[in-house]
Amino acid sequence: MDRSSHPRSRRVAPFVAAAAAAALALAGCSSSSGGKKSEEGGADASAGKASTPQMTVALVTHQAPGDTFWDTVRKGAEAAAAKDNIKLIYSADPNAGNQANLVQAAIDQKVDGIAVTLAKPDAMKGVIGKADKAGIPVVGLNSGLSEWKQFNMLEFFGQDESVAGEAFGKKLNEVGAKHALCVVQEQGNVGLTQRCDGVEKTFDGKLDVQNVNGADKPSVKSTLTAKLKQDSSIDYVVTLGAPFALTAVQSVSDADSKAKVATFDLNKELIKAVKSGDIEFAVDQQPYLQGYLAIDGLWLYKHNGNYSGGGEQPVLTGPAFVDESNVDEVSEFAAKGTR
Repeated sequence: MDRSSHPRSRRVAPFVAAAAAAALALAGCSSSSGGKKSEEGGADASAGKASTPQMTVALVTHQAPGDTFWDTVRKGAEAAAAKDNIKLIYSADPNAGNQANLVQAAIDQKVDGIAVTLAKPDAMKGVIGKADKAGIPVVGLNSGLSEWKQFNMLEFFGQDESVAGEAFGKKLNEVGAKHALCVVQEQGNVGLTQRCDGVEKTFDGKLDVQNVNGADKPSVKSTLTAKLKQDSSIDYVVTLGAPFALTAVQSVSDADSKAKVATFDLNKELIKAVKSGDIEFAVDQQPYLQGYLAIDGLWLYKHNGNYSGGGEQPVLTGPAFVDESNVDEVSEFAAKGTR
């Protein structure tokens, strides 16, 4: 499909329960800004804010309650919305079926664009097709790099999780790890699976995979503690999200284990843990940038007909390693909530 002429067909009739639409509306946060209008009717570059007519964009993610990673994604999206005179509606649900319902609710509200994550792509394919038929451009972020083109989405902003995993495996080799435990906090999440698979592909040592219930932190802690007590040969715990890395540090202590902890993703608390030496290193995929580019990309497409990557290539925001050698440089931005 020629993405430069995205179809604007008649919108589909709503079928989602009113509760889903209400939840989407209640979750919304609006950001509109003025600015001096240019002769072309676009943004005044000196003001840095768009004076184009207000758009409404829905950002729908698979965020689980308490996962602060998504606060950074949302902060980036809100910054772009404020700049571009966009009313941003944010909603999230870790359950794929519920997330699909939230996307349908956005379609029913006739939004101007949708940004969505594809942690469980099979559950999202149908509703994204409905958005396409309704003439609503959809961009992907964070999860879904392998599927976004198949789903006829406009753009994708994120990290190649397989590549990130492979880089992580090589890093484990460099630090001399021999037996690592890869902790998956959400079974069925393709991005998390790709991370562990990537680590296994390049890691020269032994890799075990441990599934945990990421929605239950006490359970995560007890499961990891039991595993570390059971197998003292584990010398590295690899977590796939910053909050779980901090939990793993507690488990290592409780198990009286000598294992070290490394992780994917960052947050403010994790930066402190890298500084203190509790966390060896982390992979940063720049979630702020993912949120920002996804929303700004929809504005650029609507008003300029632009799309990044030529409609064929994703825009990669990671991976980058953060360890003791560069953590001080990153901490300044982490304190602002942008890294």
